[in-house]
Parts: sequence; structure tokens; C-alpha cells
Amino acid sequence: MSHDAQFTHAHMVRFERPLPASREKVWALLTTPARLPGWYGAGCIEGYAGGQVHLMGGHIKGVVTQWVPQKRLAYTWNVFMPGQVVSDYPESYLTVELDDAKLVLTHLPVLKAFVKLNAAGWHTYLDMLDAAARGETVEPREACMKRNAAKYGVELPS
Repeated sequence: MSHDAQFTHAHMVRFERPLPASREKVWALLTTPARLPGWYGAGCIEGYAGGQVHLMGGHIKGVVTQWVPQKRLAYTWNVFMPGQVVSDYPESYLTVELDDAKLVLTHLPVLKAFVKLNAAGWHTYLDMLDAAARGETVEPREACMKRNAAKYGVELPS
């Protein structure tokens, strides 16, 4: 065992997309689960640093770490199975940044075994967010996820 630093690399997923609507409209979709129910399911994101994040009926829980309206939203992300008080998975961090031209979503660290599934999931989220921001019909999550899973070479459970 050494007292010296060990250097590692964490897996992450990052997307950069053109902003599909005004920052105000996109921010409302990012922070109000009821506006994008097909993705978030039942839940809430409390609008302040330190606020609780409960998404997908409690399947995802976290804490808001940064809340800069219409610019930056960051929160911890952890996956819980029904009835769990402590997750089997390490905590990760989701950050969404907005400027007048683009949206940048970063999720890290992502367990190596879940990188492609994570990418397919966030790709699905961003597709749904884009459609909602443009006022278009939002495709059902399952259909969008199936298409994106194929894109990333992920087999979804049936």
C-alpha cells in the first residue's frame, strides 16, 4: 500500500445539443417534472441548492447542488430499488447547462457496465425534452428508448 495518489479515469456521458427553445422554456421542462411526465414519472425537484430530488416514483433520489435559473442545474443522482433505504449503486452527478445557443448535459461517474445504457437513457430524455420544448408531440418513452438502445447497442429487458 502506498501513501501516494492513485490516478484513475471515471466514465461519463456528455451531450451537447442546440437549444430547442428559449432558456426559460427549457428550464421549466428541466425543473418541473409534471411538464415532462413521460420521462420523470411522479416526482419533484426542489428549486434551490440543497433541495431534494425524487424522480420516477422514488427510483431516482438526489440533492440539488447548483440551482442557477435558466443557466445551470446540478444534482446528485442515485438509483434505488423499491423499499431500499441505501442504494446498491454509487452516487453520481448530473449537470445541465444552458446558454443562448446550446444545452450541455453531463452525467458522471457512470459505472463502466452502464455507460451505453446511460447514454441511451439520456439521449431519450433529450429527444423528449426537444419535442416538448418545440411544442411537438412527445413520443412515448418506451418507443424512444427502444430506438436509442439500438443506436447504442443496448439490449433492453422485455
